[in-house]
Amino acid sequence: MSYLIKGEHIDLGYEGMAIVRDISFRIDEGDYLCILGENGAGKSTLVKAILSLHQPLRGQIEFSSLIRKNEIGYLAQQSSAQKSFPCSVEEVVLSGRVNSLSSRFFYSKEDRRIAMGNLDRLGIGDLAKKSFSSLSGGQMQRVLLARALTACKKLLLLDEPVTGLDPHTTSGFYSLIEDLNREGLTIIMVTHDIHPALNYADHIMYLGRGYFYGTKDDFFQDETGLRFLKEAGHND
Repeated sequence: MSYLIKGEHIDLGYEGMAIVRDISFRIDEGDYLCILGENGAGKSTLVKAILSLHQPLRGQIEFSSLIRKNEIGYLAQQSSAQKSFPCSVEEVVLSGRVNSLSSRFFYSKEDRRIAMGNLDRLGIGDLAKKSFSSLSGGQMQRVLLARALTACKKLLLLDEPVTGLDPHTTSGFYSLIEDLNREGLTIIMVTHDIHPALNYADHIMYLGRGYFYGTKDDFFQDETGLRFLKEAGHND
């Protein structure tokens, strides 16, 4: 299996102070990785490092020739600023092509084809001309996912993607991500929710009281995983 991203013996932190120490990982094509851990454990810092927005204090994150740094689709946590985007759904999704513009100043027909294709792929093509700010929370998150897909080719990075969504919408969103993974897209999801880790992921990274990186089966037989299960209320 070909890897997309890997890191060895990495420290992460700010102003010379490490939050995360000596972590190693390898993400292969087609993986579904859930990153779990407590608040302040360094999950967001790791996300920034993967996106090349933050440099490790020690070690480096290596990208294979199969992926470029600007080809990672990123879906951030929902914010009030996102909810007030003063533009149409189509314009929001098209913005995922900004990194591909290079020296161009305008979107091409191919850019628009890719954006509309992802709207249709997620079953929301009929929303293209609607105002983004008029959508429900679940619709907004699908639109932002379509934007992330418009930016990426092989890897989708999601940071707490279901925050603020109701249980029914959350379940549908997780199923959608699973379908994308089955189609061959590599998934990295940061989450406090144990359900995607239990039901969909094949690899787990845990940051916090200890460190773990490996298969889901190994995590839930490991002391760290067993403690996480218990604290999440899954004692069986």
